Amino acid sequence: MRWLVWTLVLLVPSLAQSFEVVSGEARYRVREQLVQVGIGDAVGTTQAVKGQVALQGARATGEFVVDLRELRSDQQRRDNYLRQNTLQTDRFPTATFRPKAVEGLPNPLPASGRFPVRVVGDLTLRDVTEEVVWEGEAVFQGQEVRVSLKTEFPFEKFRLVQPRVPILLSVENRIRLEVDLSLRRK
Repeated sequence: MRWLVWTLVLLVPSLAQSFEVVSGEARYRVREQLVQVGIGDAVGTTQAVKGQVALQGARATGEFVVDLRELRSDQQRRDNYLRQNTLQTDRFPTATFRPKAVEGLPNPLPASGRFPVRVVGDLTLRDVTEEVVWEGEAVFQGQEVRVSLKTEFPFEKFRLVQPRVPILLSVENRIRLEVDLSLRRK
């Protein structure tokens, strides 16, 4: 009987805990140089984010989906170009991230506190899936967790073509993605 109690004590911290997105925002940032404007970041955002994750120790399973058709920047021409050419949202309307590991969180998960995290998983853009690493932090507050993460990669990692239009002098070959999520324990 004693071994059963110890087995349960050892297993309880490793039971999976599930979370779902209550709200979120996803962003891209790309450094560009425009004619008569200069150098700056093109930033597009969307709040069309949904998903869930289950954590068991450092292992993670789940899926987060961003509706790329809802991305908006400060220029409608840029948005249209990205939808039609770079992202081809008529054929590939979403980006999907499937986490595999979350590093930096205590086990068992806390009721409160701020923790630096590293999330490893598979990102699918268009028809290409590649492993990416996101870095940021998770803030636990009771049943809710706020997560802010960033990653970056060159256009060619996902076989994306850098934009080429007459008013665009240059585009840096680095896409930065950012997400801010509010998750609730299920």
